[in-house]
Amino acid sequence: QVQLAESGGGLVQAGGSLRLSCAASGRTFSSYGMGWFRQAPGKEREFVAGITWRGISANTAESVKGRFTCSRDNAKNMVYLQMNNLKPEDTAVYYCAAAGTGWATKMENEYDYWGQGTQVTVSS
Repeated sequence: QVQLAESGGGLVQAGGSLRLSCAASGRTFSSYGMGWFRQAPGKEREFVAGITWRGISANTAESVKGRFTCSRDNAKNMVYLQMNNLKPEDTAVYYCAAAGTGWATKMENEYDYWGQGTQVTVSS
């Protein structure tokens, strides 16, 4: 069992930065692949970025490449999403998720545990 809790969301102006954090419980956290997803109002949830159990970044969405970076600290049971050069279209609720396969795919159904989400709002 893994419990996830996101933090770090908020209101930021376009061009600014935020770092989202995801705190995970559970002794086997290091074996999970981790993903970040987001859902904007009226839209489906979409994959943003992920990191495998080995700490390899995987499958970053084209819309955020070069701006968002996913990282993890297994010693602290933490996953991070560094978001730079934010745009109004990045406004969404951001979720972290854990995949027991150890990989970080774009497919929601491959993730076993989800956090409650944190709101990110980017003003123009």
